[in-house]
Amino acid sequence: MDTGRKTLFISDLHLGPSRPDITDRFRAFLAGPAREAEAIYILGDLFEAWIGDDGVGKFELDIADGLRALASSGTRLAFLHGNRDFLLGPDYCRLCGMEMLEQPRLIDLYGTPTLLLHGDQLCTLDIQYQRYRARVSQADWQRRMLARPLWFRRSVAALLRGASRLRNRKADSPEMDVVADDAEALFRESGAKRMIHGHTHRPFRHMHDVDGRRRERIVLGDWYTQGSVLTIRPGDDAESVELQSLVRDFPGD
Repeated sequence: MDTGRKTLFISDLHLGPSRPDITDRFRAFLAGPAREAEAIYILGDLFEAWIGDDGVGKFELDIADGLRALASSGTRLAFLHGNRDFLLGPDYCRLCGMEMLEQPRLIDLYGTPTLLLHGDQLCTLDIQYQRYRARVSQADWQRRMLARPLWFRRSVAALLRGASRLRNRKADSPEMDVVADDAEALFRESGAKRMIHGHTHRPFRHMHDVDGRRRERIVLGDWYTQGSVLTIRPGDDAESVELQSLVRDFPGD
């Protein structure tokens, strides 16, 4: 195992002014473990809500400062959208010094074809949510929404957060989880040997049999309680992949 090189993956931080504990946890991460990585991928839901790059305030600027400092130190940053921050645009990404990725995104990770996505597109038993997702993913819908006044978008975001909290009461139900058949279909379509995603807040390393070949799907946890971080290093031994909670390592936790 090459201990000198590593790439980190995080998702579902849901940053916002109402949760300073998570913000402090993230700042500690940026100043500590993140500095040792050659790249960090943020797989969606960096923020609890995003109403457009024109709605950026002091909180979002402070987060951008931390990310830009990390990028300036030499760590490559990449971001793809989640279901909470799908309106986050290129202006804010430039401010942070991070690349915006389309999803799903296939990368070569130390020789392993690895597919990156937020994960909500694989929860296909949740028909109501998939209809909503199909609508808000449309470029025309997003253009119309971003043309609305900020006060209107804030109201819509508040309504969506309320609806999400109600749905989270069913978080343990099968419809809120990934459908294995759909994940395996995506393995076939992409040619990936590994898949990494978040969204479900159920950290685990799943093994799939795809046409007689073993494929790994790694699910990231949230940052409400875990500070979930996936570390991948070059190599194919057991220590080259580590899915862990960093909560115990952060001051004040």
